[in-house]
Amino acid sequence: MLMTTDPGDLVLDPTCGSGTTAYVAEKWGRRWITCDTSRVAVTLTKQRLMTASFDYFALRYPHEGLKGGFIYKTVPHVTLKSIANNPEIDAIYERLHPNIETALAALNMAFKAAPPSKSFTVLGGARKGQTLPLGKKGAALLEWEVPFDYPDHWPANRQNPDALTGPVADAFKGFHAARQKMQAEMDRSIAAQADNETLYDQPEKTKNKLRITGPFTVEAVPFPTVLSLEEHSAHVPPALEANLADMSVARSGNTSRQQTWRDELLKTGVRGVKRPGEPVQMLKFAELEVLPGTTCLHASGHLDTGERVVISFGPEYGALEQRQVEHAQREAGELFPLPKMIVFCAFAFDPEAAKDIDAIKGITALKAQMNTDLLTEDLKKAKSKATTNQSFWLMGQPEVHLTPLADGLWQVEVNGFDYFDTAKGELVSGGKGKIAAWSLDTDYDGRSLFPHQFFFPMAGKDEGWMKLKKDIRAELDEDLLQYFVGTVSLPFEAGANNMVAVKIVDDRGIESLKVMRLVAPVAAA
Repeated sequence: MLMTTDPGDLVLDPTCGSGTTAYVAEKWGRRWITCDTSRVAVTLTKQRLMTASFDYFALRYPHEGLKGGFIYKTVPHVTLKSIANNPEIDAIYERLHPNIETALAALNMAFKAAPPSKSFTVLGGARKGQTLPLGKKGAALLEWEVPFDYPDHWPANRQNPDALTGPVADAFKGFHAARQKMQAEMDRSIAAQADNETLYDQPEKTKNKLRITGPFTVEAVPFPTVLSLEEHSAHVPPALEANLADMSVARSGNTSRQQTWRDELLKTGVRGVKRPGEPVQMLKFAELEVLPGTTCLHASGHLDTGERVVISFGPEYGALEQRQVEHAQREAGELFPLPKMIVFCAFAFDPEAAKDIDAIKGITALKAQMNTDLLTEDLKKAKSKATTNQSFWLMGQPEVHLTPLADGLWQVEVNGFDYFDTAKGELVSGGKGKIAAWSLDTDYDGRSLFPHQFFFPMAGKDEGWMKLKKDIRAELDEDLLQYFVGTVSLPFEAGANNMVAVKIVDDRGIESLKVMRLVAPVAAA
C-alpha cells in the first residue's frame, strides 16, 4: 500500500475477506472500495472498520487535504559513494587529528608515571594478541589500540566508579574526547552531504487528535442478468418497456439455491415467537410449488390450515430491496385466486424494503429471516434434528409510540417488536428486553436515514457509549450519556419533512424501520 499509492488514492480490493485492505487503506489515508460474495465477510469488515481508531497524521498542505500528502520523517541516505566524494572529510581530518595525536602522547606519558599492574593485551590491528608492558620503553599504544572501556587493572582513583580520576584516567578521557569530536564532525558532514530519504511508514503524528473511520456506505448491487431472445422480444409492449430494466434487476434474485430453499421451507416451515409456557409457533406448509410466469414470486402453496401463500425469496448475496417488494405485491394482486398471505424470505432486508412490507394492505405480508447456514450446504446437512426448525423465522414490526409534548416538542418511546402470532393469526406485541440498539431520525426525508439520537438499551456499565468513549479516547459528557441507554428519546422539534424514522436492531442483529408522520393533536373545542 505504501509503495504503490499516495494519500488520497483509491484502492480496490475485490475480495475483502476480513477487511485488512480497507483497514490499512483507512489507516494510511487512502480511499477504498472493497467487496465480497460472502455476507459474513462484508459484515466482519464493516464491524472492524466501525470499531477501529487511528493516529491523526499532520498534513503537509492542510488547505489541499489528503492530496497534499503527509509530513514524513526523513533520514540521511548514506552510501559509500557519498562518503568517498565528500570534500570535507580530509579537511576535518587535517584540522582535528593533531588533537588526537597530542592526547595519545599524553596517555602514553601518563603510563610512564603510573604503569599498570599487568601487561595490556592488544585487541585489534596488526599487533592483535600481543601483550604490552605499558610504561616501559618501547611499549606505547597506537591510536586504534586504545580500548573504549577503561580496563580494571589500569591505575585510577576508584572511589567513584562513574567518575574515575587520576593521571592515566584523565588522559584516557582526553583521548576519547578528541576522537569523538572528530568523529562527530565527520558524521555531521556526511549527513549534510548525503541525500535525504523519506520514511513513508513514519508520518508525523498529531498527539492531540485521534481519527476514526471516515463515512462509508455498504451497498448490495444485484448481479446483472442476460435475458434470452424469447424474453427480450422485439415486440415488447410499450407499457413494459419502462419496467424492463427493473424486471431484469429483480430477476437477478433467482439463484440455483432457490430449489434448496423451497425444499427446506416446506420441510421446516417458518418459526414464530416462543412465549413462556407455550409451544413454539410455526407456519407449516402442506405443499409448495414453483410459481411460473412471475418475476419476484418464486413459489406458491398452502398452509396446513388451507390458506394460499406465495413466497418471494431475496437475493443470495445482498439485501432484499424495495423494487422486489413492489414487483411481488403487484404480481400477487394479479393472481387468481388471490393469495391470503405473502412471505418475503431473505438473509437481510433493506430497511426501506422492510418498511414497505409492513405497510402492505389487503394481504398479510410477513418477513422471514433466513439462516445463513442455508448458504453453506455442509453446515445445513450437519444441523441436528433439534435445530431443523431454525432455517426461517418471522421478523416483527417495531412497536413505537409517538407523544406530543408542550411547546411543540415530540418524544418517541420504543416498546419492542410486534411479532406475528401464528396461532392467533395476528400481530402481538413483544417486549423491550431484546432491543440491542435503536436510532432516531427526527427529520426523515423518506429516502435516507440520518440518526440524530442513538441508544443502547442492553448496554452494561462499560458497554455501548462508554466502550465507544474508551475506544476513540474521546471526551464525552457522562452525565448526558445516561439519557442514551433507554428506550425513550430526548424531546425534539419537528423537522422540515414533518416525519420521523426509528430504526431498531434486536439482539440477533435483525434491523427494522418504523416511519411515522408528526400530526399535532386536534384541540378540543
